[in-house]
Amino acid sequence: MSLLASLTNTSSALDAFDRAVIVTQNNVANSSTPGFATQQLDLDAMPFDPSAGLDGGVEAGNVESSRNEFAEAAVDRAQTSLGTATQQSSSLTAVQNALNLSAANGIPATLGALFSSFSAWSQDPTNEADQQGVITSAQAVAQSFQTTDASLQQVQQDTQSQIGQAVDQINAYAQQLASYNAQIQNGDRSDPALDAQIHNTLENLGQIVNFTTAVQTDGTFTVLVDGQTPLVIGNQSYSLTSQIADPASLPAGNPVVPPSASILDTSGRDVTAQVTGGSLGALLQTNNQVLASLLGDANQPGTLNQLAQTFADRVNGLLMAGNISDGVPGVALFSYDTTNATNTAATLTLAPGMTGDQLAAIDPGPPYVSNGTALSLAGLANPQDPADEINNTSYVNFFGNLAADVGSQLSAATDQQNIQQQVLTQAQSQRQQISGVSLDEQAALLVQYQRAYQANAQLFAVLNGLTQTAVNMLQPLT
Repeated sequence: MSLLASLTNTSSALDAFDRAVIVTQNNVANSSTPGFATQQLDLDAMPFDPSAGLDGGVEAGNVESSRNEFAEAAVDRAQTSLGTATQQSSSLTAVQNALNLSAANGIPATLGALFSSFSAWSQDPTNEADQQGVITSAQAVAQSFQTTDASLQQVQQDTQSQIGQAVDQINAYAQQLASYNAQIQNGDRSDPALDAQIHNTLENLGQIVNFTTAVQTDGTFTVLVDGQTPLVIGNQSYSLTSQIADPASLPAGNPVVPPSASILDTSGRDVTAQVTGGSLGALLQTNNQVLASLLGDANQPGTLNQLAQTFADRVNGLLMAGNISDGVPGVALFSYDTTNATNTAATLTLAPGMTGDQLAAIDPGPPYVSNGTALSLAGLANPQDPADEINNTSYVNFFGNLAADVGSQLSAATDQQNIQQQVLTQAQSQRQQISGVSLDEQAALLVQYQRAYQANAQLFAVLNGLTQTAVNMLQPLT
């Protein structure tokens, strides 16, 4: 091998190890950068065949990423599941707090106080203080229903606002990914910083909505909601829209219902059913299922309204079947909006002009019982007659059951949140083992490449000296 060929080979080796050192230093510098995957320079052996003039050596190859898309997909899925459970836990906590189960002014407490006032009144139906106690307790019951309904309505408004914010954030991430795809198409496919930004954005997106990704032949990422609705294709993003609106058709006799939340794609097509995960999926489930079951929608009056109406109708029915005095029929204690089944709890109030002396204590029979109606009303606390029940249970127990159902869902969501946090931690750990930066490994590589560079630098110096000596020997004698 000639001195000049040796110089060329050594120069190529110096360049290769210099680039390897730079890549390693870049790994160390970005060890804490979100989404960064370890890069490694391929060191390629040059062909060695002296007879063909191939002198061997080493040269710099391509910079390869340790990124594993399967590991990335596992992290994204775990982020989506954790986002779902976390949002469910937060939203259901708000619903549970709105039900005000244990408060002194909550529905169970005020119903209990009203039943006690009925019992006290039944002991002396003409006692004005006991009559006023019934009126005061009835007012408290009506107020507790209104307050609970208003609290749930506020939770619904907050939920719907969060749905809009989640959709806005999804669209922002989609625009970012489309811009990153444009950079890839413009020649930045091998940029490790761009690669880190893409995967960090995908991980953030996974917290909000369920999606799938596919890497195209040109290196760009296609992102689809639930594998169906496009969010990003090439350098184009496709926006989602949240819509809070009444159903297109309403059932007869129920002209006004709480609006439902839906998600539309860029063409206006309803894709709500595809959004099943992430914080957005949990918010939709809270609004369209949990709160709808309590407040009502186009398909149901809502359990809170059902309780308010059934209770008010039974109390009114007993009083109106009784007598205030001989020959004077009773009147209703409660009133509410009868034109809208989903508005009962919000409008439940004491009947206009109702006073204690209008309470009908007499059951005209037969048999005639002077405090029979009052006793029947007191008996609503522990009903023996199916007519005094709602769904085969007492009014207090009915409310307790619907609150318990929310509590059960909240407990399940909290447990799931803890489980999914562990799943995410495990997925991130596995990804770190595959593609994360190991400072110990990079330190060892850095020493290795630096030593190789130094050795080749010394060899280059020796070869340079020999070459200079040979040149000097060839100079003409003077």
